[in-house]
Parts: sequence; C-alpha cells; structure tokens
Amino acid sequence: MPRVAPLIELSPEQVKELERRVRAGGSPASVVTRSRIVLLAAKGIPSQEIAQTLEIPEQTVGKWRRRFVKSGMDGLVDAPRSGRPIRLSAARLSKVLTEVTQPPLTRTQWSIRSMAKHAGVSKSHVQKLWSRNDIKPHVRRTFKLSKDPNFEPKFWDIIALYLNPPHKALVLCCDEKSQCQALERTQPGLPLGIGHIRTQTHDYVRHGTLTLFAALSYLDGRILSQTAAQHTHVEWLRFLKQIDRETPPGMDLHLIVDNYATHKHARVRAWLGKHPRFHMHFTPTSSSWMNLIERFFRDLTVDVVRHGSFQSVKELAYAITDYLAERNLKPTRYEWRAKGADILAKIQRARQKQETLEHGT
Repeated sequence: MPRVAPLIELSPEQVKELERRVRAGGSPASVVTRSRIVLLAAKGIPSQEIAQTLEIPEQTVGKWRRRFVKSGMDGLVDAPRSGRPIRLSAARLSKVLTEVTQPPLTRTQWSIRSMAKHAGVSKSHVQKLWSRNDIKPHVRRTFKLSKDPNFEPKFWDIIALYLNPPHKALVLCCDEKSQCQALERTQPGLPLGIGHIRTQTHDYVRHGTLTLFAALSYLDGRILSQTAAQHTHVEWLRFLKQIDRETPPGMDLHLIVDNYATHKHARVRAWLGKHPRFHMHFTPTSSSWMNLIERFFRDLTVDVVRHGSFQSVKELAYAITDYLAERNLKPTRYEWRAKGADILAKIQRARQKQETLEHGT
C-alpha cells in the first residue's frame, strides 16, 4: 500500500517563522524550499502536488514532512555530517559563497576547480560548501514569459477546459511536430548489457524529415494522428477533416492549439465557419506549455525518435505509427492538476524579478 503522508499542524508562531524564512533574502535555497514544503503540507496539499509546484522530487517532500512531524522546526536543519568540519577564514568563505554569482569576464560561470584556485581552498571544500547551500552554477533552466496582451483571458480559457471540461463535448489538444528527422547512424552500436552502456555513433546520414499532426483527447488520452511531408495550411486542413470523420458526429469539439499562422489561415477559417461544432481555443503566445500535446511529443521523442536509426522517412513514419497504435491500446491520460491562481502567482513573481533585473530597481 502507498505510504500515507503525515498530517502537519502549525502554530501561529511556526507559520510566522516559516514565512519569515521564505521571505528572507539571505536564506539559503534549501531552507526556503523546506519551509515552503511544510507551509503547503499544512494546507492539506498532497506531496505529489507540492513536488510539482516546487519542481522537486516527491521523495524530498516526504522526507521533510516526516522530519518536521518528528522534530518540529529543528527537523528542518541538516543533521551533523561525519568527517572533519570545514574550517576556513571568513574572507575565503565569503569568496566561495558570494562571488559564485560573479564569474570572471572571460567566463560565464565558475567551476569547482576554478573557484578553488580563485579562493585558495581545496576543490572538496568548494564542492561541500556549494552542496550544503544548494548552489549549482552549472545548472540552467530555460523560460519564456508571454507578452500576449490577452494572456489572462486566454490562460483561464484553457485552464477551464482542463479543470471543468464542457458537458457532452471532446477536448482535443492539437499541434504538429515538425522536422522529425529520419537519421541513420553510420555504424551499429553496442546494445545495453550488464556492465556496459548502450553506444551509438556521433555521426549519421540524413534521409529527410516528416511532420506529425496529432490530437490528444483529454478525456481518455487517445491520439488521432496523421503524418505529412510538410506542415502548411493544406495539411492542417486535411487533419481537421480527419478529426471531423473520426469523432462522434454532432458532438462539439474544443481544440486547443497554438498561434502558428497555419492554424489561422483564411481557408482554414472558412472551413471552420462551415463546421460550427469546432471551437478553437488559442494558447497565449510563448505558452506552448499549456498544451498537453507537448507532453506527448516529449514521450514520442524519447521513446522513438531521438535514439532511433532510420534508413528512410518511410521507416520513421512506420515506427511512429506502430508506437501510436500500441499506445492507443492502453492510452495514457495526461491530467492537468495545477491551480490556475498558483501558476499566475508564479508567473507574476518571475515578471517582477525580470523587471528588477532590467531596470535595476
């Protein structure tokens, strides 16, 4: 049976102290994360949802929930580590921890070795200090904040389809995955085995590309698909007609799509005008993450395309078709669980930070 997360009840004093740690500018990232875990858990939020919100492993959430239940505020402090403690002068300690955000002019980041040489300490001291303070100069996370003036109306329109789907209608997350490359490795690699990893050559022969048009049913996770050599409005219109044929007649269809010009072509709009059961919902610009079909495209890339070796575009098409046929026998449903208000709050915090960096205020 799955482990039941321990219940957490906070006193007003504990709430105040945890919120202070979260707001404090000098708090290490690890302290902020642990405090936020406890605050969210006290609201009755499941560990899985907390992990998704904070973008951390669910095991980490469970660990600090249990530590807090057992030891209270003291449980959020790292246990003493074995071995000889680090003893550095205040000046060297400050160099390792504060100058990590100020790489030299000729580099984009510090490495453990370069910082050790710069601060005059050992590599192990730098590694331990960075690890204990959750400093990771080698890690990057990509982001893109939408500048769509109608961001919020479009945002809530999409969220409403996920959290409160319309009655007697289908919600379909649609998009095209273009430039699927049929790459053939120049030499066969060794298969995965005990004691050695799978290998593949770094070079390859290009045999062309194809585009996969796909529609993910939010209700049951099934995929409607079509492959094509291009991704113009002609192929998109052909795919819309396929959706029309392969879905129950008379049922309203709510399609979630991005703002690609193909989706708004005059011929496409004219056809949609003659088929009123199609309702188009456009994601805000630079917000493809709201379309759950992107989650499926990631699985397709990892499971089939990225590490495959194909002698022709036709072979790649067969591989994708076989994968989809097998998947539709036991479809995987991607369920939207995040709360819209929480997402908007996170976006707003990111915008405020960006404005601070741009204007220095």
